[in-house]
Amino acid sequence: MTENRATNNEISAAQEYEFVTTRVMNASPALIYEAWTKPKHLAQWWGPNGFTNTFHEFDLRPGGIWEFVMHGPNGVDYPNKSEFVEIGSERIVLRHLCAPHYQLTVTFEDLGGKTRLTWRQLFENAAVFNAIKKIAAPANEQNLDRLEAYLKKMSV
Repeated sequence: MTENRATNNEISAAQEYEFVTTRVMNASPALIYEAWTKPKHLAQWWGPNGFTNTFHEFDLRPGGIWEFVMHGPNGVDYPNKSEFVEIGSERIVLRHLCAPHYQLTVTFEDLGGKTRLTWRQLFENAAVFNAIKKIAAPANEQNLDRLEAYLKKMSV
C-alpha cells in the first residue's frame, strides 16, 4: 500500500512532501534488519529493477556515511551519498546528502513472524517532491519487491 499524504489539507507542510509505503513482509524484523545493515545483503537488493550497486563506504552508526553508485540498466551511473541519523533494530533513519535531498525513515514492526515495514521518504520541499514523485513512487515499490525476493533467499 502506498499513500501520498499530500491529499489531506489539514496536515503539516512537511508531510505534504512525503511518500509513505507500508508493506507486511513474511520475514522477521531481525532478518529484515540484517538485509538493511549488512552491505553484502543491501547491495543485492537496493534500488529499482535492473539496478546494481557498488558500495564505497558503509559506516553504520549515527553520523556515519553510506556512499555508493547505483548502476542503471541503461548504463548510467548514479552516485549516492547518505548519512545515517539513527540506527536501531526497529528503526533506521538516513539523510540523502545529494540531490534529490530527502530523509528516509524505515521502521520494522514485529507481527509475530512477519514484519510491517513502513518506508517514509520526506523531501525537502514541494518542488523536489513534485519533480521526483513520478519516479520515486514506483521505484520505491520495486525496491521493496526486490527486498522481499532477497529475503526469501536469505531464509533458505
